[in-house]
Amino acid sequence: MTEEEVIQAVKDIIQTVAPDEDVSGLDPDVRLREQIDLDSMDFLDIVMELRKLYGVQVPEEDYKELATLASCVRYLHPKLSAKQLALRV
Repeated sequence: MTEEEVIQAVKDIIQTVAPDEDVSGLDPDVRLREQIDLDSMDFLDIVMELRKLYGVQVPEEDYKELATLASCVRYLHPKLSAKQLALRV
């Protein structure tokens, strides 16, 4: 999964959790909660969708790593790439 695909996956999940939010113009370096209306339950739903759709477990102590789109990519890209490689073997 490329970095752009990770960004799109996160945006798709946000759109599922918060369908009224416009994710098209998100600044990758600004905290998601400052750009769109996400409460703590929405955030937990995002984490659950990551696990359900991509098999990525995000421990509670790592939640801060998902604050911005850029930090999501830094955190998720290696995990998702490793999963893709494992599936190919």
